[in-house]
Amino acid sequence: MRARLMKFYSAAGRRVAALAVILLALVAGRPAFAWNDEGHMAVAYVAYQRLTPASRKRVTALLKRNPNYSKWLAVMPKDTPQADVDRTVFVIAATWPDEIRSDPVYVDDGPNGGNSPAGPDATRNIGYADHLRHKYWHFIDIFYSEDGTPLPPVPTPNAETQIAAFRTALRSSKSDDIKAYDLVWLEHLVGDIHQPLHAATGVSKSLPHGDAGGSFVLLCTAPCGNSLHWFWDRLLGSQSSISLPPGPPPGPNPGVPGNLMAEVQSATSAAKTLPAADKSLAGKMDGAIWVQESFDLAKQYVYAPPIGVGPGPFTMTTAYFETAKRVARERIALAGARLANLLNQELQ
Repeated sequence: MRARLMKFYSAAGRRVAALAVILLALVAGRPAFAWNDEGHMAVAYVAYQRLTPASRKRVTALLKRNPNYSKWLAVMPKDTPQADVDRTVFVIAATWPDEIRSDPVYVDDGPNGGNSPAGPDATRNIGYADHLRHKYWHFIDIFYSEDGTPLPPVPTPNAETQIAAFRTALRSSKSDDIKAYDLVWLEHLVGDIHQPLHAATGVSKSLPHGDAGGSFVLLCTAPCGNSLHWFWDRLLGSQSSISLPPGPPPGPNPGVPGNLMAEVQSATSAAKTLPAADKSLAGKMDGAIWVQESFDLAKQYVYAPPIGVGPGPFTMTTAYFETAKRVARERIALAGARLANLLNQELQ
């Protein structure tokens, strides 16, 4: 899931400038995630069903090194069978890179509220000694414009570069501490990169530096207040609805606040209803292909009517919602299949 503050400038006059202030106020301090917790858990659940026995044993051992491991165990009933414990830990672990956004032990790094990379620490891979949040790892900004606005360069590092780096580390002789850290990031980033708005950012004359993956694009149900990115994040599980509550949501998971096992159960139930991933697509293991797929889907289905050019606000339709939900379910299922293939191939 991602939280991004980017520069917002416009030369279109006072009206656009005023809208910019409103947009920044809405987005600032209101993180937009890529898939909510339930979406990420569903990706992990799908993947776990496809792991080999050897891979399951290896991920179980590695996840015990996570600093939140004891907290994850604590939410499960005492009589939970060990096999269910191991699966549930793997499912919850997919949300860890978002958990650290609110953990005071971790800090933002880089400009724009930590959403842009800067300096040598942006690419470091040192395991759990790293207390940077690395928000810019959650997405890749491939810019897209329908009105001819010049496109900024793609920032690095990003989700694509880090998936490649962590895959390499898993099959290397690096320490298990580093591999445990890379495992939870891979669980998360493979899900992230299959969310179309984590690979595409709309650029327009009113948003020349980009819409932060749809975070600056407002949807309206009277009154307005929620973003296009937030809408796409919550298309699976208990929070999926065409009815957008007014104003900023109370958190990334407003449907089941503070109840981790309820989220796990909802995600598991949703995952069991997903369509089977296409086998030929699931076998495509080049991260660049995953990114291109998401970018193409964003152009075809995300930035599509009723979504127009610029920040909106736009009014959601039932047809758009139904299409978006179908795309999201397909992408989550495919992400899970590919995550399993990756771990079965790379874990050493």
